Amino acid sequence: MGFRPRNNPMTVLAACLFSVFLPASGQAASYGAGIENSQWYLAESVFECRLVHEVPGYGRAVFYHRAGESLSFFLESESPLMRPGRGSLVAEAPSWRPGVAPRPLGTVNVSDDRRQVTLDTRLAFVLARGLLDGMRPVVTRESWFDGRPVRVYVSNINFSGEYQQYQRCTSNLLPVNFDQIRRSRIPFASGSSQLSDRDRKLLENIVTYVIADSTVERIFVDGHSDSIGSRINNRALSEDRANVVADYLKARGLDENMITVRAHGDQYPVSNRPADNRRTNIRLQRAGDQPELQQANGYGGDLRG
Repeated sequence: MGFRPRNNPMTVLAACLFSVFLPASGQAASYGAGIENSQWYLAESVFECRLVHEVPGYGRAVFYHRAGESLSFFLESESPLMRPGRGSLVAEAPSWRPGVAPRPLGTVNVSDDRRQVTLDTRLAFVLARGLLDGMRPVVTRESWFDGRPVRVYVSNINFSGEYQQYQRCTSNLLPVNFDQIRRSRIPFASGSSQLSDRDRKLLENIVTYVIADSTVERIFVDGHSDSIGSRINNRALSEDRANVVADYLKARGLDENMITVRAHGDQYPVSNRPADNRRTNIRLQRAGDQPELQQANGYGGDLRG
């Protein structure tokens, strides 16, 4: 749900504190780290990289890159102070660089979530470039409580060295994340159980991810066919399709004991188009995942996708 200032006691408290510390009417409330307290911290793994900067009085600024996705940037605050709407993004020179003109970078959408500002890949790179050039990006938007400007600064102090480490982290990310491969589909030509180069690339990504993520405990491989031909032949063909996928996963190093292979013939069509039904589905299950509803025939998992 969205932010509701009148119904949240913590927000009311924040509003009171906000009004106490705001400058005189018409002046901006500014939040940002100075020379003495500007730090950037790297949290890294093969699954994601986060470069975090604490913004005193406001929250934090984060460069974020998840495996299989693109770079993003967001401002996060426990008590959002900016009113939802369009704000400005400008790269300003710090006070010790007088005479350097500010560079407008565009407008940003300010939301009522904890992550009040999220920048796409292009603007995130522009922001990083500005920091590396010694500029200080600032987001400006009117406040929730009285309409006066709120200015949130992102400090460039101590940024360069940590950003280099961050770039090394992103170069070591996995090619995909769990959400991208937790449910995968291998299509087949009519009467075929042959894998294409594209299929092998997908399976390689699944293998790479599963080897890295020790929380994945089961892999369900479900073969399907269209309804063309006899049911006996379709059942055998769906079994071949499931086995060719499972055998590939095993050959690439996955433990066969974690792989469950099932063949369903033409029992579970996903559409009226035969091509959509000629498939093998792969589903990853992590430890602690809730078991999914089973079909009446006793097969677990989602047999429709």
